[in-house]
Amino acid sequence: MTHEGGCRCGAVRYRVAVAPQRVSFCHCEDCRRSAGAPVVAWAAFAEEELTVLQGRPVVHNSSGQTMRKFCGTCGTGLFYRNAEFLPGIVDVQLVTMDDAAAFAPEAHVQTAEQLPWMAEAHGLPMFERYPG
Repeated sequence: MTHEGGCRCGAVRYRVAVAPQRVSFCHCEDCRRSAGAPVVAWAAFAEEELTVLQGRPVVHNSSGQTMRKFCGTCGTGLFYRNAEFLPGIVDVQLVTMDDAAAFAPEAHVQTAEQLPWMAEAHGLPMFERYPG
């Protein structure tokens, strides 16, 4: 079972050959700031399972051992590696996968850094499209 994905503009494409080891939402400040979002969904794979098919992601050291890769053209965040804390693992931003709906997150991590208003976010009104 292979899964493919890529950045918004299509300059970078990748493939993973297996289902993820885990899928989770991360609430850490580093992920939030890197993504410009209150939470980021990640799918974890063994590094050798990830193949970049097209393009060359740009690398940014966002903190210590943390290496983030993104598309240098459109800026889409793609991969996260931290050899110190997650040896042999690459996290892929879940929503960059073509079939992102196939993998539901199983947990929230780094909730010690969660924005306080996220605890109530799912209780807010919901609209199928932008309200008029």
